[in-house]
Amino acid sequence: MEKYYCEYCGTSFSSVRALTASSCFRHPDGPGKGKHKLYQGGEKSEYTCKYCGTKYRDLRAMTAGSCFRHPNGPGKGKHSPAL
Repeated sequence: MEKYYCEYCGTSFSSVRALTASSCFRHPDGPGKGKHKLYQGGEKSEYTCKYCGTKYRDLRAMTAGSCFRHPNGPGKGKHSPAL
């Protein structure tokens, strides 16, 4: 069974329909202010932040941490997975 992941929070869903139907607690505009966004990359054994290059084994763990090289400034945004 294929899994679909949210780029903002790393939560997995069984379908794109389920992913895009609910609000994301880590949406850039704030909790509940936007829907989950489909992560376009496939399931991997390791994910890399596109801003700082830090590697993570889990997409959910990656998106939980603040990125010191985020475009909005240090601590002003979360890590984001590279495709």
